[in-house]
Amino acid sequence: MKTKLRLQIRFNDTVIGPGKIALLQSVADNGSISGAGKACGMTFRRAWQLIETVQEALGQSLVNTTVGGKGGGGASLTPFAEALIEHYRRLERQANESAGPLFKLLNETEQKTAE
Repeated sequence: MKTKLRLQIRFNDTVIGPGKIALLQSVADNGSISGAGKACGMTFRRAWQLIETVQEALGQSLVNTTVGGKGGGGASLTPFAEALIEHYRRLERQANESAGPLFKLLNETEQKTAE
């Protein structure tokens, strides 16, 4: 059994967790919401709904979009979204580091019960 910590931040009724953070990172990596959705295994519509849900909850824009045309459309993250990802990842690392001794204890306990 692998011990794992999953960080979720509840802001009012909205949960910001690894999936939404990965989606935002994918927007940055792919330069589009459509590409981000595909990379995360979801439709453009679902990706956009998730982004809108977080934007509405936080009262902040997360994505800048450009309309298609000759060069095609695209999307990029706002500075707020970049900071959100950075702070979430830092908190996730800190939580995993802090949980290390507990994970070790749980894994040792599992090994003893398996013997």
